[in-house]
Amino acid sequence: MVVETLLTGFGLTVSVCLPHSCELQIPLLDGKEMMPSTSNVLDEARQLVQRRLADLDEERQRLERALAELGGKIAKRAPGRPRGSSKKAAASTATTTTATPKRRKRRGGTRADQAVKLIEDQPGISASDVAKTMKIKPNYLYRVLGDLEKEGRIKKDGRQYYPGG
Repeated sequence: MVVETLLTGFGLTVSVCLPHSCELQIPLLDGKEMMPSTSNVLDEARQLVQRRLADLDEERQRLERALAELGGKIAKRAPGRPRGSSKKAAASTATTTTATPKRRKRRGGTRADQAVKLIEDQPGISASDVAKTMKIKPNYLYRVLGDLEKEGRIKKDGRQYYPGG
């Protein structure tokens, strides 16, 4: 939105320019008297924008009704879905494969089981080496290793981990 103040002859005019050729011309007091505050001009512009938004919303609703009558469906995104996806697209992919969403298979048990196996295979291994081998971040692995230590499945000696029991 562009707000311009134009000086014309003895009087002043404020022109508010908006997209789609909506324009608000507000004649101001002549040069001898005080100019009205800019808040009045801004209020007028704000009201104009609100009216235009209401008009556009009505037009959108009208077009949606026309599309529905023509047999088209309005695909809206479900909450949390990225742009470009819709319930219709998600439903069509789900019905072509299975009725439930496709899930990835686990690879070789849980992270905890993988860590215990590595520690059993290589006693005295450090947490960072376990993380590198498992291709995960060490900060996540420290939490897993702490839980395994509490369960007694592994033991920690300094920076090295050994099988428990």
